[in-house]
Amino acid sequence: MSFRFIEDHRDAYPVRLMCAVLEVSSAGYYAWRDRPVSERTKSNATLLAAVRQVHQDSSGRYGSPRVHAALRRQGRGASRGRIERMMRRHGIRAIMAPPRRVRTTDSRHGLPIAPNLIARDFTAQAPNRVWLADITYIPTAEGWLYLATVMDLFSRKIVGWAMRDHMQVELASAALAMATRQQRPQAGLIHHSDRGVQYASHAYRNALTGAGITASMSRKADCYDNAPMESFFHTLKTELVHHRHYNNRAEAQRDIFAFIEGFYNRTRLHSAIGYIAPSEMELKAA
Repeated sequence: MSFRFIEDHRDAYPVRLMCAVLEVSSAGYYAWRDRPVSERTKSNATLLAAVRQVHQDSSGRYGSPRVHAALRRQGRGASRGRIERMMRRHGIRAIMAPPRRVRTTDSRHGLPIAPNLIARDFTAQAPNRVWLADITYIPTAEGWLYLATVMDLFSRKIVGWAMRDHMQVELASAALAMATRQQRPQAGLIHHSDRGVQYASHAYRNALTGAGITASMSRKADCYDNAPMESFFHTLKTELVHHRHYNNRAEAQRDIFAFIEGFYNRTRLHSAIGYIAPSEMELKAA
């Protein structure tokens, strides 16, 4: 370790001085430096370069589990433990940020409530069997931007989304319209959401009925009943939003569009579906 320190700092301090301070011989240092590089050292250098590239390609969003999964897809056989140790040693970590909370669910209404048909069984046997829906918020200097999304539980793909400066029924309806237009689901699909007024409204329920979709709703104030959607929002916030300062809603809209369609749906490896991307999961079922 002393020789490695000297090698790393030889451009900043005289070698003889560092050897004296660290109480090692100059001859020993030069003998160590002239030794052939071991195969393990070469392997570690190659692997570290690959780890850095995967981490960079994900814009710093991947931690060791997803870096390991991405490297396996490249045919690299390094263990997850080795990847984790290497990333920790070199200070390579996923970007994270503390959560900020704003209430987006108003269940204080007298509108009909659908039964909970999911009961926390977050599995689906094929695409367009179960959809999840919810609303979140993004801060900008211009004010809040609200994002409504619809997720296909089978692939975890965001199949519908809409962004507005309000979170009225029209916002949720626009995301649903996008999902039905793109996916063209058959009758029998279950649509699961919270009890918010947007999803309980007459307009939204009529849209579901018109598309042959059955409504399902979480229990009151229980975010775990819609856990996969909460997980997506957490990913969006910690991997993107909390690392940005948006001057206006238009900036945020462009950034979120690129995240959903350019990264999350097409590229990001998802742990719940075996570390593949949602679009790849959807294609496997075709």
